[in-house]
Amino acid sequence: MTDGDAPTAATDEGGGVFAFGADAPLRLESGGRIDGLEIAYKTYGRLNADRSNAILVCHALTGDQYVASNHPVTGRRGWGSYLVGRGRPIDPGKHFVICSNVVGGCMGSTGPSSINPATGAPWGLAFPVITLADMVRAQAMLVSALGIERLFAVIGGSMGGMQVLQWAADYPERLFAAVCIAAAPRHSAQNIAFHEVGRQAIMADPDWSGGAYGAGAARPEKGLAVARMAAHITYLSEAALQRKFGRELQRDGLSWGFDADFQVESYLRHQGASFVDRFDANSYLYITRALDYFDLAAAHGGTLADAFRAARDVRFCVFSFTSDWLYPTVESRAIVRALNAVGARASFVEIDSDKGHDAFLLDEPVFHDALDGFLRAAAAAQAPS
Repeated sequence: MTDGDAPTAATDEGGGVFAFGADAPLRLESGGRIDGLEIAYKTYGRLNADRSNAILVCHALTGDQYVASNHPVTGRRGWGSYLVGRGRPIDPGKHFVICSNVVGGCMGSTGPSSINPATGAPWGLAFPVITLADMVRAQAMLVSALGIERLFAVIGGSMGGMQVLQWAADYPERLFAAVCIAAAPRHSAQNIAFHEVGRQAIMADPDWSGGAYGAGAARPEKGLAVARMAAHITYLSEAALQRKFGRELQRDGLSWGFDADFQVESYLRHQGASFVDRFDANSYLYITRALDYFDLAAAHGGTLADAFRAARDVRFCVFSFTSDWLYPTVESRAIVRALNAVGARASFVEIDSDKGHDAFLLDEPVFHDALDGFLRAAAAAQAPS
């Protein structure tokens, strides 16, 4: 299959928005709380009789719950359509697949663009700062509300992979298997630096209005577009950019000005312009800050292995990609070494790809076959129990 082929569609779609009552606030790592929490989610497939076939898929920074459904804003197929669908590694014919929009997001879950019940206006910067641990706590609340005590697996790439690690650290008894893809146990200085460039681009946009743009018609679209452009470069590899664009011109001859002369410039501008239609600028600020705060070892005395000490019975599979310079293979190896140190069951696969960090979202048959094999083996191991 090529990147242009349409993957097999998922079936038995469900979901909606789960609203938690006043008696179930989301308690935050910062010490605050969110009352009246709402989590938007999608499901695919059916829960089996003993509720043992549920897989939670965690999305990346700019993802959402539409992992295998056409996006309601863009109309594009789901971001995880190569992974989720009939005949795919995560098959709704076998598994009950859940994917929720993270708290702080902008596709139906409570976030800075939601209405603050105290004011009747969007939260904006009055929204409390959140962490990945808060996101995972909200997911655990949703999973419980759906009547599921233990997940067959939690799977995610990039920021989703970090949520997988947080799940293993915080709720090991609720997991049978965990798949961490193209992620890291903490954000590096370089990761933080790229995010800061994006945040400053948003906040420098006059239409950002100190985060209060939700009350008016103008939004900080230019700043958000630039943030997306800068981040998108980190998702690709030099080889991929060279192969797709090289120094090819957008038209015959140079403009001798600052139009998009090169195809790569036009591509990045398109990425930025299309992104603002489906994402909220304040959500971008909050989620990137949550990523920057992520440091799994720090919460366990500075020793990463201690984060997994209670997860020895969870079956792990860690994936990396050779050309991923955002979360390079050395980060995945650190995760595997920490798992090995506590005697956890861990497999590690490095996929040879020149597509960069985004390879986990693209057509990578070796990756898909390895993931399928791991999930099949895990299901076979689960069957006797």
